[in-house]
Amino acid sequence: MKKRPAFPARIDFGRDNAPPEVLLSATKVMTPSNQRGMDKTPKPLVPQNKPSGLGLDSKAVRERMVDKLIAQGLDDEMVLKALRAVERHRFVDTALVNQAYEDTSLPIGLGQTISKPNVVARMISLLRQGRNLLITGKLNRVLEIGTGCGYQAALLAEVSKEVYSIERLKGLHEKALSNLAQLSLQNVHLIFGDGMLGHPSAAPYSGIISAAGGDTLPQAWIDQLDVGGRIVAPWAQDGSQSLLVIDKTNKGLERQILEPVHFVPLKSGIA
Repeated sequence: MKKRPAFPARIDFGRDNAPPEVLLSATKVMTPSNQRGMDKTPKPLVPQNKPSGLGLDSKAVRERMVDKLIAQGLDDEMVLKALRAVERHRFVDTALVNQAYEDTSLPIGLGQTISKPNVVARMISLLRQGRNLLITGKLNRVLEIGTGCGYQAALLAEVSKEVYSIERLKGLHEKALSNLAQLSLQNVHLIFGDGMLGHPSAAPYSGIISAAGGDTLPQAWIDQLDVGGRIVAPWAQDGSQSLLVIDKTNKGLERQILEPVHFVPLKSGIA
């Protein structure tokens, strides 16, 4: 069995003393052929009618989920408040609503999943532990890579002043638009495009969070991160993934590698 690293641990990228620009790969340059169909304009969230979810809109149901996360060690009050406020069952298919508040990932189509509540909560909590918070305790502007069904974006909206979320799969982008329209969130902006390029027009970001991971981070993310900001993303090495935390300081980048996770691979382009 592979020994888990002590938390937090420094990342060993296998290249001693290599400068940040060597450790972080450059992003793929978009060409006219792979830009076709890409829409970088954030879409407005138009309220739509949707069933409430077979009685799962009870606060007690969400409270039981939150109690389990507290028992597992989650103590970020702002994240706990967000988990109580956002109804997870609205973001899963009707056939799966009875599992919406279990601590499990669920399929959302196109080979993607909605992550476990404890993983989502852990990553948002880590993002909030960065050095770039507003006086209110909220993050300022956040970039989410991989909107998926929109659940994490809704949680981020509760702990951030503004959220930009980008999705490369058209079907999921449209699903998230539909799911989030019910909530009439004014601080969430959804973009259909290549997440590896980030969203430079709204940069800099106080936090960047990714729902997909590779063995390198796109340079665009580093460039678009504000000084004092933090990236939380899966990082792949030797066939496994761990949570990667990068803080951008005046002196450079600080890196930590944390517990093992399992996310879909980070891909470029749109589909």
